Amino acid sequence: MRSCTYLDFDTIYRIINEAANAYKGKIPADCWHEPYMERSVLQKEMDAGVHFWGWEESGNLAGIMGIQKVLDVTLIRHAYVKPAFQGKGIGGALLDKLSNHSAGTLFVGTWAAAVWAIRLYEHHGFRMVGEEEKNVLLRKYWNISERQLETSVVLAYETSHSGTL
Repeated sequence: MRSCTYLDFDTIYRIINEAANAYKGKIPADCWHEPYMERSVLQKEMDAGVHFWGWEESGNLAGIMGIQKVLDVTLIRHAYVKPAFQGKGIGGALLDKLSNHSAGTLFVGTWAAAVWAIRLYEHHGFRMVGEEEKNVLLRKYWNISERQLETSVVLAYETSHSGTL
């Protein structure tokens, strides 16, 4: 596991768009686009402070997960594992690393239809927040459309330490 840099941009971009195919046909059609995340959007995310961590297999990134401080909380952002490496604990290992080295409240937002992701987060100690709280949190900490807000969930995790990444 390692911290990613801008030199990893193209690989991060490919992993996101390859792994995001899992959403195709599951999220609302009006929320799906090709590519799932455009280069300019990824660049804006990184410029806004999303820092990626990656899991390497044989010297190549197989999974990535971003973390971002926003106001008084930390967000887990853009968590993706290449399809060929899914189900091998990579997402969980990245999540544990980021969760265990962050202080305070962590939130992660995902599509309500991404039941596999929700199960992963819950397995690692995140709890689903209620609908009203979800709407408040998504409006406060994320910049997403109303349509995405309607079809998303938020999970929370409280750390008990003062970790640093």
